[in-house]
Amino acid sequence: MSMRASNELVYDSARPRLAIWEDALELFRYRDLLWGLVQRDLTVRYKRSILGFLWTMLNPLLTMIVLTIVFSTLFRFEFQHFAVYLLSGLLLWNFFAQSTTQAIHNLLWAGSLVNKIYIPKPIFVVSALIVGLVNLMLALIPLALIMLISQHPFSPALFFLPIPIALVFMFALGVGLFVTTLAIFFVDVVDIYQVGLMILFYLSPIIYPLSILPERYLFFIRFNPMYYFLELFRQPIYDGTLPAAGLVGRAALLALSALLAGWWFFTKKADEFAYRV
Repeated sequence: MSMRASNELVYDSARPRLAIWEDALELFRYRDLLWGLVQRDLTVRYKRSILGFLWTMLNPLLTMIVLTIVFSTLFRFEFQHFAVYLLSGLLLWNFFAQSTTQAIHNLLWAGSLVNKIYIPKPIFVVSALIVGLVNLMLALIPLALIMLISQHPFSPALFFLPIPIALVFMFALGVGLFVTTLAIFFVDVVDIYQVGLMILFYLSPIIYPLSILPERYLFFIRFNPMYYFLELFRQPIYDGTLPAAGLVGRAALLALSALLAGWWFFTKKADEFAYRV
């Protein structure tokens, strides 16, 4: 992108790829468009719904109720404050899965727009993540209500929650950039990714505690990147404790690695998007 004397932004297809901080500055320059995309996604999703944004809170709550009944009644599964344990993991998982999935659709649907005018392509991925973040913030309300109803203690460790939320945002952004790039070139990735998410969901300690797994399987669980973010998010909520420094460090390393790898792959292929979407 070059600058004329009039300060008009002009798209230059031959421009070198920007560094990640330059991409961030470019997104800031297009912040009005970014905010418009976020508003559009939030309003369109619930446009014809009677309950509207309440579904953001009701969906995880109803899922939690069903799973709690299944595990505690049908399977005779006893676990103290299971509803809090389940919902805290479910909220973080929903943010990751829904945001990265929506990121793919955002860029695929914006194909005609991308072909006509210059728009920073990462903006479609970032807008999906921000929408997911808003939904996550709203979904914390029913979690707090469940904690009150079940008399689960509120710990000062809850003030630590912005850290795991920021780290999982970085991780999801990296994954979103990566899978979106793949989906642009191979549309089948959209369906393959959904299957992968389903497998990862059951491999993650979301609907079950690690304590029920045989010792020999715990080794494999720790190869699951979502395990670290779930533990980081859940410990202040469920255990009322601050996560160990080693856990924070591993989650931060995963988040930063995913973000850098996703950004590198996305920007490397971005110039070809116009011919693919």
